[in-house]
Amino acid sequence: MRTVVFFDFHANQHALEAVWADIEARRPDKICCLGDLVGCGAYPDETTKFVRVRDAPTVMGNYDDGVGHDKDDCGCAYQHPDDIARGKASLRWTQQHCSPASKAFLRGLPASMRAEHTGQQLLFVHGSLRSMNEHLFAGHPETTFERIAGTTDCDFLFFGHTHLPYQKQVSDTLFVNTGSVSKPKDGNPRAGHVMLTLARGAAKVDFRRVDYNVAAAARAVHMSELPHDFAIQLEIGGQTPVPA
Repeated sequence: MRTVVFFDFHANQHALEAVWADIEARRPDKICCLGDLVGCGAYPDETTKFVRVRDAPTVMGNYDDGVGHDKDDCGCAYQHPDDIARGKASLRWTQQHCSPASKAFLRGLPASMRAEHTGQQLLFVHGSLRSMNEHLFAGHPETTFERIAGTTDCDFLFFGHTHLPYQKQVSDTLFVNTGSVSKPKDGNPRAGHVMLTLARGAAKVDFRRVDYNVAAAARAVHMSELPHDFAIQLEIGGQTPVPA
């Protein structure tokens, strides 16, 4: 069985279309989206509709929660005043540019999803099972992962939110951070997603990166009323592991 996991496309239609083309070319058995369809990019209504009309199984991200419920906070847990201001500006703009149908779709997303294949349990969340906006960085203490592994009852835990891809085996659970379609923070501006292949008791995780028209996506942000820093981050692929 081949399962594709993608998410954090943050209203970046250009990156989403490129990743979807790569997914379709690989013809996976299952597709799962881990949320944050909106926020920081210029096409929130378009990206939400893209997923909705394709009926892709999707869990809720913190931006989906903030936009769908018209909240005052994006759930990003920003600390610096400049980041907080940009997050609020992005949230307000995105709420204004999402249709009622898109907001209703975002409100209805579940916090997690599970799947099973030949006795292997797969769990899909945005940040963690404890909180959709928890940042599980690879460098966290081993005890953090051990506590989570002891409570999730799964063989594979797919998550993201940090925009930094990695995999980490802890106890009987393989933690897979799938990176992000948009706003990667590892210095590589290409769109990212993951394919899990389960066969004959073996598992392979393929971290994929896809080229897309970064300049067009950045230009769309510049032409909107969104903070221009979001366009710059697209162009440089981020550089530091800060909350998204």
